[in-house]
Amino acid sequence: MTGLSAFMTSPDSTIRDAMRQLDETGGQILLLVDGHGSLRRTLTDGDLRRALLSGYDLDSCLHEIEHKDPWVVSDSDSIDAAKDLMVAHNIDIVPQVDSKGRPLRLIRRSDFQDYLYLSSPHLGDSERHFVDEGFESNWVAPLGPNVEAFEKEIADLTSVNAAAAVSSGTAALHLALIVERIGVGDVVFCSDLTFVASVNPILYLGAQPVFIDCEPDSWNMSPAALRVALEDAKRAGRLPKAIVIANIYGHQANMDHLAPLAAEFGVPIVEDAAESLGATYRGRPSGSFGKTGVFSFNGNKIITTSGGGMLVSDDEELIAKAKHLATQAKEPAPYYLHREVGYNYRLSNVLAGIGRGQLSVLSDRVDARRRVFSRYRDAFADIPSLKWIEEVPHARGTHWLSVALIEDPSGAVTPGTVIDYLGHQGIEARHVWRPMHMQPIFENAPFYRHPESDGVSARHFEQGICLPSGSNI
Repeated sequence: MTGLSAFMTSPDSTIRDAMRQLDETGGQILLLVDGHGSLRRTLTDGDLRRALLSGYDLDSCLHEIEHKDPWVVSDSDSIDAAKDLMVAHNIDIVPQVDSKGRPLRLIRRSDFQDYLYLSSPHLGDSERHFVDEGFESNWVAPLGPNVEAFEKEIADLTSVNAAAAVSSGTAALHLALIVERIGVGDVVFCSDLTFVASVNPILYLGAQPVFIDCEPDSWNMSPAALRVALEDAKRAGRLPKAIVIANIYGHQANMDHLAPLAAEFGVPIVEDAAESLGATYRGRPSGSFGKTGVFSFNGNKIITTSGGGMLVSDDEELIAKAKHLATQAKEPAPYYLHREVGYNYRLSNVLAGIGRGQLSVLSDRVDARRRVFSRYRDAFADIPSLKWIEEVPHARGTHWLSVALIEDPSGAVTPGTVIDYLGHQGIEARHVWRPMHMQPIFENAPFYRHPESDGVSARHFEQGICLPSGSNI
């Protein structure tokens, strides 16, 4: 069968026949037509399974199944009528029929729009120039001119002395912890509301994470919770070896309060700026507030190298050490000599070329994402149950993702219901990060709540939603 006929079946066909036909056509829909070719009903895999559960068997004929009038549009209806049916009944395919009820075509949800992703890559015209240079010079393997230039450009952008381009943001964070000499049994404090990549490198080294709750408005690490945790650690004689502060959803953490706390207790900050390249705080670039800073160039970030990361620091010796470890810790000798464990973490010259092209339009990408957020906030200004993330004073975030809390007192509208509804419209939305202290892998890790709360990060997870935020929307 070809074309529309591949989806047609007769009343005398069995459930077994229909299930086989669904498999052959991709498992979407069948059109049950009578001897005159008129549509009597549609059948999906769910319809057939419900029939089996209600007592029919595989050899039952389709005409025996309870009749159900199909949702259709006529050839005189506009295509928007099909879209209205899809929205009203949460379906993805609507048949269009002629005046005698004979199927003419299947209208699919994808006919109306392309799928709208949460944060898709946004490539321009500059990337190809740098990539072509790599091919023309045969610099396609790790290291090369693009890598060196990309490192310098990121260092200049973030006002630090040195940078190391590596294969991922996770690799950069791993190296940051290694050069801080963190090892088995050490304690590392970390933001609770973050992606697991902020924490996994702590476990790589056999150290113990302690999670710090977030503030209600900025969603970033709570200085009040951090102080309690540091005071407890000092009394116990076990201060952390580092504090990993994640700038959540592209917003700079409250460094006016966090940095002095870390300095007071003599603990270095590792700034996880994976989501905040291009953000500023008091005019100072994100990623430059810690002893080390970490960026990610994953495909969904502000700019991308398809996969990659960067470690930055004012300490040039520290960055040199990180580069040494990232290239298998190979010693400068006329043969392969290794005195310590190394890693294959360096970025390729080709991917660094993509990054250089992306970096040239960073400010435009940040401005575009900020405009997306402003449109959401303005469009939904009259909905009191929506509470948007707030920038801390003196900060300018990237709004990598546009995020809000849904505080519906009735409980009828939740992030889950909205995410499901948007998904059926071809729009991707997601829950916010599930806090680290709620992850099964970290169920025994200590967690410090924001004072006078039951846990802000847990509430944000229950009520938070991430909306499409790409700079190419």
